[in-house]
Amino acid sequence: MSRVSLALVALAGILAGALGYSVLNKPSAQTDTASIQAMIDAAITAYDTKRVAAAEPVAPAQDVASIAPDVLNPMIESFLMADPTILQRMSVALDTKMRAEEKTKATTAIASMKDKIFNDPNQVVVGNPDGDVTLVEFFDYNCSYCRAALPDMAALLAEDPNLRIILKEFPILSNESIDAARVAVLVGDADVDYWTFHEALFTSRGQVDKKVALDAAASLGLSPVNLELDMGTPAVSSTIQTSYEIAKALNITGTPTYIIGNEIIPGAIGIDELRGRIANMRACGEASCNG
Repeated sequence: MSRVSLALVALAGILAGALGYSVLNKPSAQTDTASIQAMIDAAITAYDTKRVAAAEPVAPAQDVASIAPDVLNPMIESFLMADPTILQRMSVALDTKMRAEEKTKATTAIASMKDKIFNDPNQVVVGNPDGDVTLVEFFDYNCSYCRAALPDMAALLAEDPNLRIILKEFPILSNESIDAARVAVLVGDADVDYWTFHEALFTSRGQVDKKVALDAAASLGLSPVNLELDMGTPAVSSTIQTSYEIAKALNITGTPTYIIGNEIIPGAIGIDELRGRIANMRACGEASCNG
């Protein structure tokens, strides 16, 4: 292999990496000319070392930067066309690397907010408070996907006596959502069946607002007048603000979003996926088990 061809291989690898990003809809890797030249030089040096060991003559070095684009570009295209699967392999490798990095970031972020996520005394816990697996859900009462996922949560509660579910008020869709969340915080502090209130709001018709929330609370024996007077207290605001702080730290931007173990799960993934992750937690201590 000539040194120009070797340079081509090295440069093609770099370009393949950049294209791999594009395949995944990720930002392109930024590599300056000096970095490219350094990577190519390193590849050439390694190749030259092998040739010297084999007593092969070494051709004079050629500066890749000196090759005219109208010569180099067709060479790169020819190389990639000869083995287009290199882009697929690079894409898979990049995806694996990025997933590992995202898992590490999520684990670190969750650990930094552990008490606020799992042990906040003001949060609503349903199911078994001493359960061996905890499922956290961030939701908005006007989120259609949260509404659609309600039967999944109800089924998990019914079938899994060792599951602990934490419900985090995360009103992000409207002012009406915020009003409903404020009432919900007060209901969560009261000695009533919160899950019944929760289901009532998600099964109501139309937009969930303050009136819908107060009516649902009243059906449990709570005073709508007192609830409305207490909606704006600092304690209520603090509970909702804590959810916002957790969401910011964990880069949670939508609902529903779940947390199981060290994994952040965006979107309504369905009951089978949730069951699988809960089972993994019991089997290996993580939401995704290797092997």
